[in-house]
Amino acid sequence: MEVIKTEIEGVFIIEPKIFGDNRGYFFESFNAREFAEKTGLDITFVQDNESRSHYGVLRGLHFQYPPYTQSKLVRVVKGRVLDVAVDIRKGSPTYGKYASCELTEDNHRQFFVPKGMAHGFVVLSEDAVFQYKCDEFYHPEAEGAIAWNDPGIAFPWPVPVEDVSLSEKDKHHSGLKDFDSPFEML
Repeated sequence: MEVIKTEIEGVFIIEPKIFGDNRGYFFESFNAREFAEKTGLDITFVQDNESRSHYGVLRGLHFQYPPYTQSKLVRVVKGRVLDVAVDIRKGSPTYGKYASCELTEDNHRQFFVPKGMAHGFVVLSEDAVFQYKCDEFYHPEAEGAIAWNDPGIAFPWPVPVEDVSLSEKDKHHSGLKDFDSPFEML
């Protein structure tokens, strides 16, 4: 696997080595030893999640408050999404900045989103199946989010606003200027 650093410390794009022939393909979607060697991170994932969404569905920008913060390793097994991580760590030189990656069933890329990030994605294909590993269990009482369309972040979502489909919760989050981050830069 190849690990590509982004402009935000700790956020990585992972490109697995694909072995293909006339029968199809094979790749390791996760190898703890190689992940640790190439990222310097010793991660124990405890929960795998999967969602299916249609074009324009935007999920985010989510996180979990301490002590239940989560790192995520995300990928697409069907379709195409644009995935984004926003740095919400106090004291970080990239606070409020974002890194993004297009994840598709064909490029097999993965995006590692560490603790202290708000995370979201938008579906660019007719539909998409999105999978992710978490290093902390889901705790509904620790849910948090930043507004997906926060002008302070100004992320250029590639789907027209009229085509964006949000959950009821995701329609009502505040922006970074009203957010008192509990996350510290390590």
